[in-house]
Amino acid sequence: MKWDSKLYNNSQNFVSEYGKSLLEFVPAGTDKILDLGCGTGTLTNQLADRCNYVLGIDSSDTMIHEAKNCFPHLDFATVDALEIDYTCEWDIIFSNAVFHWIDNHNLLLQKIYKALKPSGKLICEFGAHGNISTIENGFRYALQEMGIQYVSKFNFPTVSSFEQLLAKNGFLIEQIYSYDRPTPLKDGDQGLYNWAIQFFQSELGQFTPEQQYNVLSTMSSKIKSSLWNGTCWVADYKRLRVIAAK
Repeated sequence: MKWDSKLYNNSQNFVSEYGKSLLEFVPAGTDKILDLGCGTGTLTNQLADRCNYVLGIDSSDTMIHEAKNCFPHLDFATVDALEIDYTCEWDIIFSNAVFHWIDNHNLLLQKIYKALKPSGKLICEFGAHGNISTIENGFRYALQEMGIQYVSKFNFPTVSSFEQLLAKNGFLIEQIYSYDRPTPLKDGDQGLYNWAIQFFQSELGQFTPEQQYNVLSTMSSKIKSSLWNGTCWVADYKRLRVIAAK
């Protein structure tokens, strides 16, 4: 998936805004933090105020390029989360809105556990089971109208299934829970369109611009009664938050 970093910063900056609440779990004076899936670096920059060193990594070259432009005083690198290869190096691995893009959570947790120092912590939040279900159902319906089956690329686990994976990989769970987080989208009546252009990019890429518009119009009509509040679209987000120690 090729991220539009400008669109992300301008219309999807709610991702980092909501992620700020995770920062309260990061003790001031922490030595080393890895921001896994740092995006354009907004939270990495705030983590820098709470530690001696922070490194932001992301699998997207465009995101890392934008992060380096925005925060040239910090270190960033293009690295896939499933390819990190650290041993007892980080006091905290922090991640916001990333794990649902990763298909193999078991391997991911193995890598993170190995990378943490003894007693190091994983602090993360991402899409829980049921996240954006109304949006996905609307998109599925629109694709069916085109004769195409929608297969979700997202990995939204239940609390119990992710809890089991954490325990399997040796983590001591301090907190794990899911919660509803209705999320207003920017740009008025264009908000859902801009959201879908980014997050359903891989599916929409097979269509002409006119077909894309038709698909998204069908989707919008299908779910408007559920997610349009008269002023903006409110995405049906559901998040899973985890604080776990090595």
